[in-house]
Amino acid sequence: MTGRGSTGGRGSMKVVLTSTAVPIGESDLDAYRGLDVAVSAVDGTDPDALRRETADADALIVLAEHISRGVIENLRRCRSITRLGVGVDTVDIGAATERGIWVTNVPDANYREVATHAVAMALGLARRLVEFDRAIDADGWASTFAIGAGMRRADDQTFGLLGLGRIGRRVAEIAAAIGYRVVAFDPGLPSGAIEEAGVESVGFDELVEVSDILSLHVPLTGDTQNIIDRPVLERMPSGSILINVSRGGLVDERALADAIIRGHLAGAGLDAFAHEPLELGSPLRGLDRVLLSPHAAHFSQESWQETRRKAHEEAARVLRGERPRYAVNDPSAIRAAAG
Repeated sequence: MTGRGSTGGRGSMKVVLTSTAVPIGESDLDAYRGLDVAVSAVDGTDPDALRRETADADALIVLAEHISRGVIENLRRCRSITRLGVGVDTVDIGAATERGIWVTNVPDANYREVATHAVAMALGLARRLVEFDRAIDADGWASTFAIGAGMRRADDQTFGLLGLGRIGRRVAEIAAAIGYRVVAFDPGLPSGAIEEAGVESVGFDELVEVSDILSLHVPLTGDTQNIIDRPVLERMPSGSILINVSRGGLVDERALADAIIRGHLAGAGLDAFAHEPLELGSPLRGLDRVLLSPHAAHFSQESWQETRRKAHEEAARVLRGERPRYAVNDPSAIRAAAG
């Protein structure tokens, strides 16, 4: 269909969503005006279907599916792989770059939602809302002094941020407005950038040791895998709270569960897990002082619509021969050498 994308059917170019859970609406197809494009979806959790249905794709749009080197090397004419969200750890960026394929994401559509979710989890735990709610459900009332023992005023506490990107900065603004002292550590930022954002800069060790609430906002890499491990958890203040709305692999979940069971930590709020869905045998299940959500921190009606729109626009830009707006790699040099 020339002039606008179509769902299914034939087109001189093919865009494949690797998740059937993502709707393809009329507003999504507006991105392809002027192009002869067919847009379809495949169940990317089926490795055979993923390889088969993407082999002749010109662009992929990915939710959470693993786009491995094997999948990428099977792509015959793909020009871009766009992640429906921020993290690109499920895409082999090196393999894509070698093949001259752009990897892009949508970094700015849902950072407000994620930040709000992080603070909501932190406050829900700090104010013992779940425990109060369960007690009233069970008995019709709750003992303020028993359940609330150890609760402290925000003005007398420190809210620590591991990572100060878009999400971390938004969390910092909200936490400061509530009254928390806000500190941050981000090894990826140049010297002075944290202070310029109006946040107190500390080293990693101090961050861990002074944060009454520690919220994680860094990507999952080889350097950050299990960055919150058993020794780090032991150095956190007694009665502190851990929040992770980033990636599950950042935290040693078994060590975290143990720290909560022993009473060293007051609780944890987690929106991401090392294995998703969360395994039946996970030690995090059933703990009273743990808030769990299904990787939903990003979600609102507005953010989901914006994310989809921007992902399709990224794919369309590359199909038109333009540079993507949110590139996370640069395969142009390889293309030039090959050309």
